[in-house]
Amino acid sequence: MTELLLIICAYLIGSFATAVWVSKGVFGIDIREHGSGNAGATNTFRVLGPKAGTFVMLVDMLKGVLAVRLSYLIPHDSTEQLVNLQVGLGLAAVVGHIFPIWAGFRGGKGIATLFGMVLAIQPLVALYCVGVFLMILFLTRYVSLSSILASIAFPVLILFVFREEEVYYRIFAIAVAVMVVLTHQKNIMRLISGSESKVPLFKNRKNKHGNDI
Repeated sequence: MTELLLIICAYLIGSFATAVWVSKGVFGIDIREHGSGNAGATNTFRVLGPKAGTFVMLVDMLKGVLAVRLSYLIPHDSTEQLVNLQVGLGLAAVVGHIFPIWAGFRGGKGIATLFGMVLAIQPLVALYCVGVFLMILFLTRYVSLSSILASIAFPVLILFVFREEEVYYRIFAIAVAVMVVLTHQKNIMRLISGSESKVPLFKNRKNKHGNDI
């Protein structure tokens, strides 16, 4: 029962619709009505610019971290039990981000929250993944491509670099990469055709009043 309550709390944390609230509160628009229609960091970068996109990405990552940290509120008999609960809590937050109860169950793809989850469970692996993300973003300015390659790097690091022994976590890492690729099929097609939008890393966007943000 306690674990179930924690999972519900993790889902509610994930449901904080950062991109929706920032777009409505600061810019006077609903991010879901612009760009790709997703309420996540990628679309925020594309529509509202790098400052808003970075803020949304960091807060969405924090949601994953906080959800995993809930696992320490109860005692555990083994490390395996702790990791299993942490994965469950993190996934609940990701589901909350994708289907947020606070925003009509219309959210983003959960990549930043997923990264935050991994950061809380295995910080070094997550930092490598974030490094891959930032490097690809800097070189290409494609947030979608950065997310895809960082997610693929995750199981590569787990299996071949850090040689994680926990089978459940190895399976989870592979599933993450597959899920990200599947949820980015449209982005992949746009990347292949050359029609995918790039993010403006070095220039500001204007809000509806014409002010820099």
